[in-house]
Amino acid sequence: MCMGGAVAAHAEDKKLYTVVDGYKVDGETMKGFRAWRAAACDRCHGANQEGLVGPSLVTSLKTLSKDDFVKTVTNGRLDKGMQSFGNSPVVMDNINQLYAYLKGRSDGAITRAKVEELPK
Repeated sequence: MCMGGAVAAHAEDKKLYTVVDGYKVDGETMKGFRAWRAAACDRCHGANQEGLVGPSLVTSLKTLSKDDFVKTVTNGRLDKGMQSFGNSPVVMDNINQLYAYLKGRSDGAITRAKVEELPK
């Protein structure tokens, strides 16, 4: 849904993120971006989340449920080379925000990987 240049997730997602101009995001989504950077997820999933040795998250988050996302990040997928982040406070304390950031990228609302926080 589009309102005055702002894009929010579908209503059923209970306003998962807010984005303006494709790269300005709400504070909670910004926490997700910071968790992404702090955990160095780009080493495997690429700086633009489009995949390297790990899969494209832009593509995966189109079909992966939030529950499966949380399970994968928490437990890893060692058979596929994905480490567990269950013991990482920066990731686990921001798991919902990380999901929101990546979902915004996957939905096309966040149009570039590096985002800025909306003014309060």
